[in-house]
Amino acid sequence: MTEPSTQQPRRSPLPPTDTHSGGRSTVPLDSTAQLLTRITAQLGTQLSLVSRNGTRRPMHRTRPSDTLRPSDTPRHPAAPRPSPAEAAPPTLLVVAHGSRDPQALRTVLALLDRVRDLRPGLDVRLGHIELNQPLLPDTLDGLRGSDAVLVPLLLGRGHHVKHDLPAAAAAAPSVRTRIAAPLGPHPLLVEALYGRLVEAGWDPADEGGRRAAVVLAAAGSRDPDSAQDTRRTARMLAERLGGVPVVPAYASAATPTVPAALRALAARGRHRTFVASYFTAPGRFASAAASAAASAAPRTAAVPLGAHPAMARLLLHRYDQALSATAPSEMVSLLASA
Repeated sequence: MTEPSTQQPRRSPLPPTDTHSGGRSTVPLDSTAQLLTRITAQLGTQLSLVSRNGTRRPMHRTRPSDTLRPSDTPRHPAAPRPSPAEAAPPTLLVVAHGSRDPQALRTVLALLDRVRDLRPGLDVRLGHIELNQPLLPDTLDGLRGSDAVLVPLLLGRGHHVKHDLPAAAAAAPSVRTRIAAPLGPHPLLVEALYGRLVEAGWDPADEGGRRAAVVLAAAGSRDPDSAQDTRRTARMLAERLGGVPVVPAYASAATPTVPAALRALAARGRHRTFVASYFTAPGRFASAAASAAASAAPRTAAVPLGAHPAMARLLLHRYDQALSATAPSEMVSLLASA
């Protein structure tokens, strides 16, 4: 047997004590590792208050909301931006009739430039029903996969508006199309007619006079809606001229003819007569109307509507009007009531 050991277990030494202020503290000092951590943190805080040039930065008190960590800040995903194709408005496709007169194409192109000036960034293109390039089917073929509004450069409801444009749109199923109403009747169209008359020498003093009159020379159509539109424009122009008689006349397919209307007005004592050219561009019919007016002075013929500023505004108005009509029934209503 061995004797039990009399050795007492070794006690851990007491940690050093703080004798600050002469009293003996019972709070132990930090260990070496803790002390170094505290010193390092204090040095980091002090160094953060010193700028690179050695000057001391001012201390700012922070609010609780200022101490949020980046991970605590709520994040809201940014709304996706539409692609350029989604943001682009539909193409404005102006549909002109076409003419063998070389001045016609130049006039229509000048009108389209005015439209582009009024609405920068809008894709404006041209298509002809016949006689000129580009033809409407070719222009539509270049718009595959796009949206387009067909705005007829035509002055009333007739065969082209009712049949040719819908047929061309149906033959281009790869293009999402809408068909706008024809240009007339409309106050902007009347404003363009009035402006051309003033350019031709119309004197506002003639308004209300007993010797003055105007013949509204139009192309003519067998469609009764087209004739109705022309008569309505004539009434609107008469109001714009202060009550001066405005007689619609036609170059083809309807009566009276321009010479017959001029003779009838002369028989009524209306010898100061102007011919308002109700044509969008120069051509065979416009030339015939001007010749009829020149056959007996002092009759004067105004030039076609062409690139008058009111015409450019009217094309954009019909474009916007078609865009606002979202249902097919509304498009039919536009064509019927324009």
